[in-house]
Amino acid sequence: MDLDLRKVRYFVAVADRLHFGRAADDLHIAQPVLSRQIRALEHDLGTPLLTRDSHGVALTDAGRQLLTDAGPLLASAHAVRRRVTVAARGSQRLMVGFRAGIAVTPAVRLFAARHPDVLVDVQRIEWDDQAAMLLDGRIDVGYVRLPIDEAGLRVTPLYAEPRVAVLPVGHRFAGREQITEADLVGEPLVWHADTSTQPTRRPHPNAGYLVRGVDETLEHVAAGRGISFLARSATVFYSHPDVSYVPVPDLAPDQVCLAVAASRTSPVVDDFFTAAQATAGTTAECGNYEMWQLGGDAVSKHG
Repeated sequence: MDLDLRKVRYFVAVADRLHFGRAADDLHIAQPVLSRQIRALEHDLGTPLLTRDSHGVALTDAGRQLLTDAGPLLASAHAVRRRVTVAARGSQRLMVGFRAGIAVTPAVRLFAARHPDVLVDVQRIEWDDQAAMLLDGRIDVGYVRLPIDEAGLRVTPLYAEPRVAVLPVGHRFAGREQITEADLVGEPLVWHADTSTQPTRRPHPNAGYLVRGVDETLEHVAAGRGISFLARSATVFYSHPDVSYVPVPDLAPDQVCLAVAASRTSPVVDDFFTAAQATAGTTAECGNYEMWQLGGDAVSKHG
């Protein structure tokens, strides 16, 4: 029995909403049609996926499992369609995603020397879309930072790098050669839901500002709304006149990995993996800069 992806997509809509009427509106189909499709899917799989009673709609254990597996499955199918469309144009193109502060140029140059016929594009990605963009085919390969939901992905470690505290220039620890995590206990935190930017224990239990991306982080810290943490390489690419970067050696290092959809089998992707691994040392060295404060400005130079 082949799994009908259209029925799976209908099921996900109901599972997300837990309401047949609203799911039908989202899908632009009639509710009776949607109900029949869900019953047909349950018949195909031989098990109930949803319970329906006067209290509403709920997922069964089988339904919860299908919902977990459906995301990567549908994303993979979408990625196949995108790749077939690109292939039909008769061109070869590789889209490489990267997180803030990660230099991809060394790998791109090495890969391009070996594959002059392949156009390599690069795209900045954020913590909350790095897995989704790999699974749905918007990027072919990603330089990612852990943690990442590895379901449906092949993740290969490249290197680790230290993290630093991001402080307002007027902060009592600004300009120090280094500090400890314990020094910052009680400080309000400008934080990402991305745990790679968080310390091993958050400095304040009610840290107030949730941000997305390095730019927002720097603006909030500069305004004195709290402190934050970044991988050292990000501090090389992002400076701010009102922000100071101070090493925190006892923080767990940030892990940079290369990731690709597990279903993706391509000699071109494999060759980019090889180029990325061969240049990992060069990429990591982009974060090995000496940082110091001069007149309140963050300045960098090659170490």
